[in-house]
Amino acid sequence: MDLVKELEWRGMIHNIMPGTQEQLNKEMTTGYVGFDPTADSLHIGNLVPIMLLTHLQRAGHKPIALVGGATGMVGDPSGKSEERKFLSEEQIQHNLACQKKQLERFLDFNSGKENQAEIVNNHDWFSQFSFLDFLRDAGKHITINYMLAKDSVKKRMETGLSFTEFSYQLIQGYDYYHLFQHKNCKLQMGGSDQWGNIVTGTEFIRRKAKGEAFALTCPLITKADGSKFGKSEGGNVWLDAQRTSPYKFYQYWLNTSDEDAAKFMRIFSLKGQDEIVSLEKTHAEAPHQRTLQKALAEEITERIHSKEALENAISASSILFGKSTAEDLKKLTEEDLLSVFEGVPQATVSKENLEKGIEIIAFSTEIASAFASNGEARRMIQNNGLALNKEKVSLAKTVNLDDLLLDRYLLLQKGKKNYYLVRIED
Repeated sequence: MDLVKELEWRGMIHNIMPGTQEQLNKEMTTGYVGFDPTADSLHIGNLVPIMLLTHLQRAGHKPIALVGGATGMVGDPSGKSEERKFLSEEQIQHNLACQKKQLERFLDFNSGKENQAEIVNNHDWFSQFSFLDFLRDAGKHITINYMLAKDSVKKRMETGLSFTEFSYQLIQGYDYYHLFQHKNCKLQMGGSDQWGNIVTGTEFIRRKAKGEAFALTCPLITKADGSKFGKSEGGNVWLDAQRTSPYKFYQYWLNTSDEDAAKFMRIFSLKGQDEIVSLEKTHAEAPHQRTLQKALAEEITERIHSKEALENAISASSILFGKSTAEDLKKLTEEDLLSVFEGVPQATVSKENLEKGIEIIAFSTEIASAFASNGEARRMIQNNGLALNKEKVSLAKTVNLDDLLLDRYLLLQKGKKNYYLVRIED
């Protein structure tokens, strides 16, 4: 597979250094991407560089994921309007361990093949580096004029740039030089905002090692409506299921616009060009069926979480938006239940009251506040329009402890779309 051609039709090349394609087609090439350890989970904004490494390995080349245990202590000014807060070494080490587990879901680290992936931590070499050693071995090879010409530096000169951040491109450049020397790494990839830092690395290699190295960047992903990719109303969409549930993760992709779904499918799917083009045609014939969104959401959710998590997410989605039964509802975990019904009206009821039993009309009006009056509740029930835990109720129904979901919840549904979640209190 020609990696450059593969990335081109997927819309994943922004800048590429001359000679890169020739190098990749000449021999198995080692390439790397750097990851920032500022959190204990990667998020979907990190999926673009992860996919660069994934396609690199699928094309027969060797990927290296560099986690910045050292650079994470400094902070990259690229794309930032202010200096970030420093993390302790203990925080960074914890974050690195968590991120490593996530990267192992995407890349083959254990096949024993020549191109199996590696994870490296730049703290391993920088921790042995004194400040004077760095000035002598790194600082003298890149001029101030060269560094000042970088866009990431220019944009921060007006608001202020600390020496710490200013030195970041030297540190990242030295990473590339170190990997070139010790891992025969000849390619660095990243987002388009990293171009200046990456090119500094190739310059380092040219000046200090008299070698030749290459660079490739991907466009920064934007959404059609102008909002930032990777963000939801609740913030980042994380790969960690504890931070973003598989249900919410699935829903993020399912709710993308048609324009974004077509773009995201090419970037984040491992499906081939013919299959994606076929999906695009099917989608265009019946956009309301959301063929692209469903295919995208299913593939990415299963890859990042599991097939079981995907099935649970689909089941949870059907409870809120499609046909479902009481049995489907009982299969939900507490996390999924709260994710599905986040934002619906919620109320509480004491365990003591439920032990005694509450008539359905009183429960739906006084506890759940689903109706403005008992008469309205009575009419809805008589018309078979009220359900408790997805089961239709009659006027004779008494709500008690036996009705609890997960031993602490009750779900009232009025009509097709109106839900009310009631939680038991001791």
